[in-house]
Amino acid sequence: MGYRMPETWEGKIATVGGLGYLTGMPGTVGSVAAFLIAVIRPVPAWFVLAFAGLAVWASGRYAKQAGREDPPEVVADEVVGTWVAIWGLPFGYWLPALCLFRVIDILKPVPVSTSERLPGGWGIVADDFVGGALTNGLIRGASWLFFGGGLQLFFR
Repeated sequence: MGYRMPETWEGKIATVGGLGYLTGMPGTVGSVAAFLIAVIRPVPAWFVLAFAGLAVWASGRYAKQAGREDPPEVVADEVVGTWVAIWGLPFGYWLPALCLFRVIDILKPVPVSTSERLPGGWGIVADDFVGGALTNGLIRGASWLFFGGGLQLFFR
């Protein structure tokens, strides 16, 4: 693949400055970049939502220009999904959340696959947003079950 900087603003945003061109695994690169950004400086919820809106616009326009429904070099959606996956979790859960998010993003279980069918940039970003929310919920559920006394409900 190799690095290249897209020429349009929407291309720069959708590929996160060309990160989507670096390897044959652009989604993983985008997710790891988002993870590292959050490690350096936690990302507030308002910024995640603002970036998600920007990603919907940029991804939809870039996909239309590229003539493809969901170009693999578009990684702004993975950035959003990763930030949603780790949102509000204790730092020690971030790495498991990143790994689980990547698995969910690759396998696309329902409702992730359903949200992917939305038109344009909405579908490009929605599946990762939903995948991030699913990841976040699963991590919180597992934490409660194993460390928050949830298992005690089954063994009284």
